[in-house]
Amino acid sequence: MWTEKRRVATRDGELAVVERGDPGSPAVVLLHGVGTSSFLWRHLIPLLAPWTHVVAPDLLGAGDSAKPTEADYGLDAHVARVRELLDALEVGSSAVLGHAHGGGVAQLLALEGEVAALGLLDTVAFDASPAGLAGGGSSDPEAWVRTLVDEGMSHRERLSDPELEEYLRPWRDDDAVAAFAQVRRVADGRELAELEPRLAELAVPTFVLWGEDDRLLPVALAERLGDVLPDVTVALLPGCGHLVIEDAPETVAPLLFQWLRSRYLGIEHRHEAGPVAVELGRHPAGPGPGHEPAHEEDA
Repeated sequence: MWTEKRRVATRDGELAVVERGDPGSPAVVLLHGVGTSSFLWRHLIPLLAPWTHVVAPDLLGAGDSAKPTEADYGLDAHVARVRELLDALEVGSSAVLGHAHGGGVAQLLALEGEVAALGLLDTVAFDASPAGLAGGGSSDPEAWVRTLVDEGMSHRERLSDPELEEYLRPWRDDDAVAAFAQVRRVADGRELAELEPRLAELAVPTFVLWGEDDRLLPVALAERLGDVLPDVTVALLPGCGHLVIEDAPETVAPLLFQWLRSRYLGIEHRHEAGPVAVELGRHPAGPGPGHEPAHEEDA
């Protein structure tokens, strides 16, 4: 196990949770997607912990959390369990960041209220689910996760063998394999299909961060979210795939941290060094690729 986790009971089973920082500080909740775990956030958590109360669960059916074979693994059920977790930890309003299906959970949480800032990384959205993975591929979770890494990273060499092993380790028992079959069966983000009108009224600062080379969830989704959400910054990272934080942790973790400092914690930040070479800004409605962002900020 990569770090110590506490266990928190929910009605469907225990969640393993990485909790760091002062519980009295503003909370940041980090939600991973299918096939990964809280290990996804290992580069970001040390940056956030001195400033915030970090809560990074392994969602039910993943990581070191319980993997009941009869549980509901749809997004709505994950939302209910995250709410139980936050109630147990006495977390009220928080910033919520989510990757892939974790981004779907984050959207639903934000629409329920008590989310003060929202971060979406290569997320399921609207009626889109990861191409070639959800509903297809191997029923063996280890093989599926290897495929996710191979297809989801533009720079596969940046994930070491021990890091890959940490993603694979939780799937090596019969209960995990049986639970994974249930997780895969509902990994299509169907709960998000009718949400566009509600997202257009979501009055919380939102950061949409996407790998331009994402082969599982196309970058056009980031631009669509940029057009729909009313208070949004969109960052597109060239040379990065679906697992954007694994492709470029040295860029993604500071970007997320500085955005949260500014838009959630309200702390002004100025850079001593030059800008990071990423495209930032909200894309105006219009022709799509090739148009200029409405504004640019130093990363």
